[in-house]
Amino acid sequence: MRKIDIACIIDDDPIFVFGIKKIMELVDFCNGFMVFRNGEEALNNLKAIISANEKLPDVILLDLNMPVLDGLQFLEEFIKVPCAKKIIIYVVSSSVDPEDILRAKSYESVSDYIVKPISVEKLKEILHNIEKTTQD
Repeated sequence: MRKIDIACIIDDDPIFVFGIKKIMELVDFCNGFMVFRNGEEALNNLKAIISANEKLPDVILLDLNMPVLDGLQFLEEFIKVPCAKKIIIYVVSSSVDPEDILRAKSYESVSDYIVKPISVEKLKEILHNIEKTTQD
């Protein structure tokens, strides 16, 4: 399985961020990380990267419950940004509320909804799905 270049983690929980980076390293998931603590920080930085025509992430792991701009607010704004590259987005949340899951999956750009914590198997599955998607 080939790894992706850049993974973007948008989450305000430093313990989750630390853990997911360790698991990503363990499964050889990506070459590098972008980490943002809230949706607004992510949105501003990703817009700047798009404007500068720099390397964008291949995948975004997006938390729902964050300060400033939550995951759904981020999605609402991010889908309006013109971007040539298709970025695969996974919503990763501790919420098991069916309404949260339905709302997140209602966005065409969201590939799946994952309930925390993420296992090694789930990351391998994501990597496999990304590889399959890029081959089609």
